[in-house]
Amino acid sequence: MNIEEFREYCLSKNAVTEEFPFDEQTLVFKVLGKMFALSGLENQPPRVNLKCDPERAIELRETYDGIIYAGYHMNKKHWNTIEISNLPQQLLFKLIDHSYDLVVAKLPKKLKEQL
Repeated sequence: MNIEEFREYCLSKNAVTEEFPFDEQTLVFKVLGKMFALSGLENQPPRVNLKCDPERAIELRETYDGIIYAGYHMNKKHWNTIEISNLPQQLLFKLIDHSYDLVVAKLPKKLKEQL
């Protein structure tokens, strides 16, 4: 798994856009304007940050110690940092889906109607 495969999968999700909000070295993916995934382009090994509910974060960190790093808060939201070079592709896709679904579930009804 690499950053380009991560990028392509994120963009395959419904209503997802890609932006460079902080600097030209950070990819940010949003669904209808709400961020669900980001990645630095110069990280070695490649790492991504995905929104995650706290219970799922604990489970993932216990199962994949050293690959999924301690969650942190970004704008009062729970995120996980994931080293994607060591993670099976299928699991990364499930984690992206989880992050995307969390954001979609919290969208206002008016925005959900656009999906």
